[in-house]
Amino acid sequence: MSEKECLSANWLDQGYRDGRAGHTASLLEDHREACAKVGVTPNAQQYHAGRNQGLLEYCTPANAVYEGRQGRSYRNVCPMHLERQFLANHQRGYRAYEAQQNVDRLYRDLQRAERDLNKEKDKNKRHELRQKIRHLDNRLSRARNDLHYLEQQLYRYSP
Repeated sequence: MSEKECLSANWLDQGYRDGRAGHTASLLEDHREACAKVGVTPNAQQYHAGRNQGLLEYCTPANAVYEGRQGRSYRNVCPMHLERQFLANHQRGYRAYEAQQNVDRLYRDLQRAERDLNKEKDKNKRHELRQKIRHLDNRLSRARNDLHYLEQQLYRYSP
């Protein structure tokens, strides 16, 4: 937090924003250190009350899917009664994220092999590159199918 933010902080609102963003409670210590420079001490009770409210918005099934789909790791912040469902949805989203990363990687590999083929003059190496391209194309097709399946699962289980 900046000095200006520390001087004008509403700790209930700050806690709410931090909770809604899925930040751990330890962020209060960061705020405390930043604000100590201007002689401001955070109101921990207000901060935690706001953070708890924000976590109720963060720990929704839809947000769990979104966080997982973005490749963000879960930081163990959800209240116990919401955590199980959050984790299940987060894992579904994260599997789709990983599948997308695989598709992207295979696509880049395929593009690189096609560029190499266009530059290659040697007949034997061109043959090897064509085989590699067919293999990558098949793998990319399967990876896209896997991603499509996972995305359909996300829609099926979405709240």
